[in-house]
Amino acid sequence: MTVHAVNLTLLKRAKNSVIGNPTAKLALAHDDTFIAALLDCVGNPLFTGDPQALAAHDEVRIEAAHVIASLSYGSSDALRTLLRFNAHQAFLYAISVFQPTEPPRLKAAFARALRALVVAIADAVGPSQWGLRNDAPVDVRNEARMALDYLFQVDILDVYLPLLTEPSLQTSTPIAQLLGSAVRNEEHQAAIADWLPPAERLKEVKGKRGWEKLDVTKSPSRQGGWVTRQLAALLQRKDSKVQEAVLGAIACLARDNPTVAAGLAKASPDREATLTLVLSFCRSRATEVRLSACHCATQIIRAGFGNYALAVDDSPVLTVMYAVNHCIESESESPHTRTKACFTLYRLVRDKKELCDIAEQRGALDKLAKLIKNITPTDQSPEWQEDELESVSCLREAAFMAIAAISLFHDKIRCQVTDGLGLIPAIQVSLSHPHLGVRYAACQCVRSISRSVAVLRTNIVDSGVGMAAYRLFQKQDEDRQVTFAASSVVCNLVNECSPLRNVLIDQGLLPRLVQLFHSGDSNLRLNALWAVKNLLYHASSDVKRRVMDAIGWHNFAILLMDPDPTIQEQAFHVTRHIADNTDDVELLFHELGCDVLGLVAMGMQSENDDVLHQVREESSTIAICVLANIANSPTRQDSILANMRLLDSLKQCLTDSKVEVRRPAVGCILELVKANPRSHKVLHDVGIDSTLRHIGDYAGSAMSPIVRYPAGLNLSMEDEVREKAREALHWLEHGAEMYI
Repeated sequence: MTVHAVNLTLLKRAKNSVIGNPTAKLALAHDDTFIAALLDCVGNPLFTGDPQALAAHDEVRIEAAHVIASLSYGSSDALRTLLRFNAHQAFLYAISVFQPTEPPRLKAAFARALRALVVAIADAVGPSQWGLRNDAPVDVRNEARMALDYLFQVDILDVYLPLLTEPSLQTSTPIAQLLGSAVRNEEHQAAIADWLPPAERLKEVKGKRGWEKLDVTKSPSRQGGWVTRQLAALLQRKDSKVQEAVLGAIACLARDNPTVAAGLAKASPDREATLTLVLSFCRSRATEVRLSACHCATQIIRAGFGNYALAVDDSPVLTVMYAVNHCIESESESPHTRTKACFTLYRLVRDKKELCDIAEQRGALDKLAKLIKNITPTDQSPEWQEDELESVSCLREAAFMAIAAISLFHDKIRCQVTDGLGLIPAIQVSLSHPHLGVRYAACQCVRSISRSVAVLRTNIVDSGVGMAAYRLFQKQDEDRQVTFAASSVVCNLVNECSPLRNVLIDQGLLPRLVQLFHSGDSNLRLNALWAVKNLLYHASSDVKRRVMDAIGWHNFAILLMDPDPTIQEQAFHVTRHIADNTDDVELLFHELGCDVLGLVAMGMQSENDDVLHQVREESSTIAICVLANIANSPTRQDSILANMRLLDSLKQCLTDSKVEVRRPAVGCILELVKANPRSHKVLHDVGIDSTLRHIGDYAGSAMSPIVRYPAGLNLSMEDEVREKAREALHWLEHGAEMYI
């Protein structure tokens, strides 16, 4: 089929046939000839010709854009076809050659179609913006990922970002919507935040080279960057659709971005802070604008304010919380609206203890519990699940996520969830819900409440919700995201205080953990190792042997050298728990041999120039704690003293800037010098005595250093390190007098 074979009548008929008709969309998506003809229409503008012919051609192109936009909202099969034909490139080319005389209707139609395509591509790549969704097929996801990266290249941004300045809101609004939906990762966010029009980029380069002096008031990064400034200007328009779109776009640019958030929160002499304007929209009469403003304010607050700032002025938080609470408890609002309110609350308080307190004090927990009970039958009858609308399932997911976040830190809140609000039955029945987001969110709730020892010993066991979560963890065909959430629950269920610890071992826990070690999913591997760490804490020697035999000692040694520092850190935690008494130190050496000291030395050497320095320091700290445990075994002290690499690493740890690293290092040396006279010469030859002198500011006093502080006085960690360093040095210098 050629371009000439596609006429206006045919296109309008195709458009009407696919609206709300998935079957028709799928059939049309499989018609390669027709798709190719559509894209030929899009990418073939007429630059000459009489006005009547040009207008007719533009009408055909507009209808072709409408059809492509409708197909973009279809299935993965439709997106696969559009990606195969490079539909996004056809629209980008057409936009790049727009003429000043281009009809506004054509520009708007192409902007909307590009938005639909890009949003569909971003949805296939993920992560989902509002709850979990099933993954797109692997081939579609891979193609979509390449297309999305292409769309955020600078020269491609040069094509469509200038449309934000179009006089017609019908054109600029879809571009704002595109940004609000398509920016899913930090790289793309940075590309948008740093983008400048080509002319301004040239000025910036000249300014950096000294050719021109940049005016500070025209700095590219002011107010969060060029794109953010254009969005803030659009926010002033009196159109609710525009406001909603712009607020969503600003939220995506501010998410976890302190630089952009600071620009939005700061006022200037000629304008109020954008955050102030955003907060004013939290009281809008238009529900969608109100919720978009709450979401936008949440992202700015989370990225731009520390705990100190929130303690000084919590009014932005209270403004958002009041608005979302009102939406959550309003039964007249749609499930979609209440879902967004719940997720906004979740994002506001997540991992912030102080904000969780405020949410509980403002009654958010009661409102969420009432909502869940109203939409969640607990008779475990399958009929309600089969007939349930997806919008209701999404609402339940969002409400559970908010409850999980609020109850993460406080036993009082956890007990309120289980006893005061009686949510255990709703959580338990939701663990078997067909919607994966509901199962995931229910697991997150179990994870939060099982952090309480009291709840873990009573409600979790008595109700059966713990075993229900474990059965979900054992499902071989479960979605990996749900398995991850369930594995987080299992980490709590195998704690020392849990009555289910031995029960789970007897019911096949170990083979499943081993399976996750080999899953190839880094998150599942980490959680499996975390579960083993908790399982071995204060465990008997028999349990340790049983667990480690299941994992395989050789496989475990590989984990201690894993390139992922978070995996390595947890592996050293496991090693520390194995070697928590003399007999089990011997077990460790029997299975791993003296290689264990080499592995510990390797773990102690954190790399200061690594971007993961903090994580590596944690690994280093735990490795030293492992060494301290080994040093408690008299039979292994000589092996430590004979390993010069280990001693050099130990000395290096004594000079570390973090007291958390120096503390176990000093404790290890103190154990060696008190128990082993042969250590004195070796430690002196390495130069550890001079390092201890520097730490303790030793003045050569003959008085025992351990009486410098009154008995019973609580020392700071720094004081404790200093005193232990003095004591260790005292033993090194006066050891002969003290061994009697």
